[in-house]
Amino acid sequence: MADAALPKTSSAMPSASSLWAGILRGEMGLAVGVVGIIVLLILPVPPMLLDLLLAISLTGSVLILMTAVLIKKPLEFTSFPTVLLVATLYRLGLNIASTRLILGHGHEGAHGAGAVIEAFGNLMMQGNFIIGVIIFIILVVVNFMVVTKGSGRIAEVAARFTLDAMPGKQMAIDADLSTGLIDQETAKQRRKDLEQESTFFGAMDGASKFVKGDAVAGLIITAINIIGGILIGVLQHKIPIGQASATYTLMTIGDGLVSQIPALIISIAAGLVVSKAGVEGSANAALTTQLSMNPVALGMVSASSGVMALIPGMPIIPFAVLSLGAGFLAYRRAMSAKEPPPLNPALADAVASEPEEEPISASLAIDDVKIELGYGLLTLINDLDGRRLTDQIRALRKTLATEFGFVMPPVRILDNMRLANQGYAIRIKEMEAGAGEVRLGMLMAMDPRGGQVELPGEHVREPAFGLPATWVADDLREEATFRGYTIVDPATVLTTHLTEILKENMADLLSYSEVQKLLKDLPEGQKKLVDDLIPSVATATTVQRVLQALLKERVSIRDLPQILEGIGEAAPHTSSVTQLVEQVRARLARQLCWANRGDDGALPIITLSAEWEQAFAESLVGPGDDKQLALAPSRLQEFIRGVREAFERAALQGEAAVLLTSPGVRPYVRSIIERFRGQTVVMSQNEIHPRARLKTVGMV
Repeated sequence: MADAALPKTSSAMPSASSLWAGILRGEMGLAVGVVGIIVLLILPVPPMLLDLLLAISLTGSVLILMTAVLIKKPLEFTSFPTVLLVATLYRLGLNIASTRLILGHGHEGAHGAGAVIEAFGNLMMQGNFIIGVIIFIILVVVNFMVVTKGSGRIAEVAARFTLDAMPGKQMAIDADLSTGLIDQETAKQRRKDLEQESTFFGAMDGASKFVKGDAVAGLIITAINIIGGILIGVLQHKIPIGQASATYTLMTIGDGLVSQIPALIISIAAGLVVSKAGVEGSANAALTTQLSMNPVALGMVSASSGVMALIPGMPIIPFAVLSLGAGFLAYRRAMSAKEPPPLNPALADAVASEPEEEPISASLAIDDVKIELGYGLLTLINDLDGRRLTDQIRALRKTLATEFGFVMPPVRILDNMRLANQGYAIRIKEMEAGAGEVRLGMLMAMDPRGGQVELPGEHVREPAFGLPATWVADDLREEATFRGYTIVDPATVLTTHLTEILKENMADLLSYSEVQKLLKDLPEGQKKLVDDLIPSVATATTVQRVLQALLKERVSIRDLPQILEGIGEAAPHTSSVTQLVEQVRARLARQLCWANRGDDGALPIITLSAEWEQAFAESLVGPGDDKQLALAPSRLQEFIRGVREAFERAALQGEAAVLLTSPGVRPYVRSIIERFRGQTVVMSQNEIHPRARLKTVGMV
């Protein structure tokens, strides 16, 4: 019972042991370190503890320098701006702590601020405080005027050029992804590296200001320590001015050197990191390779060193050693250039088989689908309201693959400076299939009823369907939505146009190799069907032409086994692709009726009158399967007018109807209609599934 009465410890509150374990693991190390720096700014520190902290500052700066030297690229040290800030604050904290000791205990002697400061002061001054002051000023000038200023300028320029180059680099990544040269994971990693690169150089541009401010603060603190220390020693502690000057100057210079040497080391590290862009490998390996690879340069070094050694009064030994060493390296490099190292036998055949230059035949390759963008549309590739153009194209390819049964070729995206600034062109097999312009930062508004949008903006035609549209400002979005207009962003306008062009050219994009891939990817249970059909019953080319004919009428070929069965059933009796297509369409009756059903589940149809059925049947001329349609031009125009009127009446009723004909004339009726109403579906009576529910909405 007593145990039950004890209060339970909340699981959300960490215990003392877990807190210390987190500190030891480094999870809270940075937080504790920052709090410790703040403590240095406020509380006094004993000389022994200050010695330890100064030693950590010195060794830590060496660690940072070695890390900067040995990294292979700047992005391996992305935490450097944070390290630079923490190290600068840490040194300033030590400066304040040492200033407190110098001014408070300087009258006790040079050891009053700790052994490290005293040792540095004695080492640099050598009994003459003027020498120490001069060396300290030189170190500050070198750090402030040379290293820090140069590193800051490099970081600033690198940040600017990195940001300017981001659209082009992003475009290259997305183009490689769209063409299939890299996968999604590689593209994601490259985008991440590009983001980190721009963020890193931007942070380095700002972090370099810390080092510059640290150098200025060091000069001010030094002046305060010397002047304030002498005044305190003479006025408060009655120390002779000569002794006070020597003591306080020694401690101040020692303190300044202990602070400025780590600052100089870290400044050098910053310069190495920001100047490493474009250099492959660690700094020592890269510099050694690049400086010692030219035998002519090494020979000139050897000759100039030899001339120096012969000048009267010059020391001969150092220059002679340098001359001999550089000459030996130049000889070795020259010999290695004349006699290339032997190849590994395992690699010899591979190297021999590599062509010396790209073959001319490579220039014959063409892109199946290509989008060319004007310069102003490059931002569409990077991002637009969180959606990249390449992401939309990838989703479009997936949707079309699901809808029509084969994967569209990759879409290559290029820039074209000859296009309008916000213009684009879509090419199929290098030929322009569509073009248009969009307006970045605006929205395209369209009236679903087909009327003109009554909002202020630029009145245009929607590029995919030619409907009247208007580019309106983004702040009119709510008003346009309230009026019932359809609102589309620029990337979606381009993607919609691409979708319609791909649907119109699917037959051309289904190449022989794509057909072979579709046949190869069939399930194992269907492989026997392919073996029995090709090539004994029908050739692969015949299968390709049937599939292309189906895609031309926007019929999905996803049910490939059913299509192959239809070809296998009709191919022994006819070699006509037209008749094979009609047989396959009859087998796809369920699919066709389902794909063209209305919102109420019924199939809306417009029937072909008996008069027109007879007219088409009597106009077919030619033997066997080679019949052709020979209809008088006047009758043809009359038929076209009747089709337009019937479908316009159906559209007013809100119906997207199909034209129903007899099986014998369907291909010929379709060949006429596709010239002026390409999206109109023409079905024969054989393609009506027995369970389909029909709804007649008109007659031609």
